[in-house]
Parts: sequence; structure tokens; C-alpha cells
Amino acid sequence: MKSTHLLAVAAAILATAACNAVKTGESTGPNASEAKPVPPPKGGDWSQMVTVTPAGGFQMGNPNAAVKLIEFGSMTCPHCREFDEKGAGPLIDTYVKSGRVSYEFRNYVRDPYDLAGALITRCNGAASFFPLTRAMYKDQPNWVGKLQAVSPAQQQALGTLPPSQQFFEIAKLAGFQQWAAMRGVPSAKAKACLTNETAVNQLVQMNSDATTQFPDFQGTPTFILNGKMLDKTATWELLEPQLRTAVGG
Repeated sequence: MKSTHLLAVAAAILATAACNAVKTGESTGPNASEAKPVPPPKGGDWSQMVTVTPAGGFQMGNPNAAVKLIEFGSMTCPHCREFDEKGAGPLIDTYVKSGRVSYEFRNYVRDPYDLAGALITRCNGAASFFPLTRAMYKDQPNWVGKLQAVSPAQQQALGTLPPSQQFFEIAKLAGFQQWAAMRGVPSAKAKACLTNETAVNQLVQMNSDATTQFPDFQGTPTFILNGKMLDKTATWELLEPQLRTAVGG
């Protein structure tokens, strides 16, 4: 995707991002590290429990699960889309629903287009984050295709806009507002999310936190299993054996 100018703008946003956001892995209080008992959801399906984490991600499953999996993913990443298509279903059905594994997704934005998509998937909060993320991956070829058709002149014009307008204009080009409205996010709410500079700064801060905590971080998707970054494990076929070992077979 030709987005050199917009990438420069994204770098500028990163340089001015708030420095006092909660860092990945930091405690949010004196008892933050203490695991508190959490009753299982009705019916025992832990995949119905989704919460926002201190790191800014969304965690599905038993928060006290012995095995904790984190995925850093990008909305514009084709390899992330492939993992979602092949791995998300069996990951949730086999490991998360039973409460054995918690699954946290943290957005890692690669460019302004990616950031606009992340703002939409996060817009309705925890209840709809995973369904919206999976739907956006499914439709990735369609909306990425629209953005690839953006002319250099349009890119230049977008790059001159402040963040409070830039991502809203990108979303219009991608058709995100209509897309979101069809999935339960009213257009007015989507616009509010796309122009929320606090939300933009949080996503940029999450990028910084990821590379600070994991210096060898190389791209998306990246998986963290019980605090350890897995090497060369970008597919379900490579991840699942390690996950199976972690839960004891």
C-alpha cells in the first residue's frame, strides 16, 4: 500500500504521544498483581467473558487461566487475517471456552489505515471487539482494496489533516462508517471514535509499549505465551503445538 506520506504523519503522532499512559505489564494499583476469583459465565462458556486489560488490549476467557496467550495483530496485516481465518475458531473452541487459556488481542498499528480500522473495532468496547475484529479481517481484501486505490494527491491531502480529522477521512474512503453501522455501531458513534485523539494516542502508546517490553518484536502477528514471545510462530499450525504443551496436552 502506497502510504509513505501518511506513515510520516503516523511517526509524528508517535513522537507526540502521551508518555504517562499505563505501560504494558504495569500494575494499576497495590493489589493489581493478585488474582481475584472470578465465577464462570452462565453455561460455563468462558469465551463470553471479555474485558479490557491495563495494557489496552481485550482479553477473552478466564482471567485466572493458567495459560495466557497474547496476540499482537494489525488490521491491515494479511498474515493476521490468515491466522484469524484458520486459528481463531479452534483457539476459542478448544482452549478458551473451557477456561484453560485466556486470549488477549492487542492492536499493533502499522500505518494510519490500520489505526482507523482499529478505532472502529474498539469503538463499541469489550462486548463487540472480537466480533468486529473478526469481521474486519474477513472483509480485509475489500476495504484494503479501496484504500489501495487512493491517489497520491488524496494521500497528500489526508496527510495535512490533524489526527482528529485524518482517521475519519480515511474511514470514509474505506467505507468504515457504513460497514460499522451494519454491525451495530451507529455512524455518529463511529465518527466520535475516529476523531477521539485520546484513543489514537492509546493505540500509538501500545505500539511503543510492545517494542519496549519485547525488544525482539519484529511484526504481526506476534504471540506471547505466559509472558514469553514465541519465535517464528505466525500460523495456527505452529502455535497450536506450543499451546497444547502449555495446557498439558
